Amino acid sequence: MAIKTLEEKFQHGLGDIYDAEHRFLEAQQTMLESATSATVRKNLEKHIVETEQQIVNLTKVYEALGLTPKRVACDAAKGLVTEGDKLLKETKDVPELADLGITGSCSKVEHYEIAAYRGLIACAESMGQTEIARLLQENLQQEENTAQTLEATIPALLKQAMKTSSQAA
Repeated sequence: MAIKTLEEKFQHGLGDIYDAEHRFLEAQQTMLESATSATVRKNLEKHIVETEQQIVNLTKVYEALGLTPKRVACDAAKGLVTEGDKLLKETKDVPELADLGITGSCSKVEHYEIAAYRGLIACAESMGQTEIARLLQENLQQEENTAQTLEATIPALLKQAMKTSSQAA
């Protein structure tokens, strides 16, 4: 379907992030099963709860627009999840590398989501949809906080992975 109006573009982007959040939620639940680090597990558990709330917020956006929530297949999310799954399989024998891979994969996801929400917020604001922009801003704030948390944990995970790698050599 050709997108011809700002509203149609916004609805497409909304469906895209709605699909992405669902895909990322499933992926986080899978990663949680493989995570061994207490920090990585805690980060995933916290973000799973946040992702569930973000989906609720997106549903409220649809309701505010008088629309039924609709997932628009997000190829970027599909690719990020596939890449994360592949890395998890390739590192499964070394828990420290798997935890580092999980955190790195989640960090990539956060930055994708941040970009998506910023674009949607700008669009909502330009259409005068302040309540919708506020709901999307809540999601954006959580994504930015999660990205900072993940980035702050990477040095310790790298250090642990380096120890394991040097012991294996």
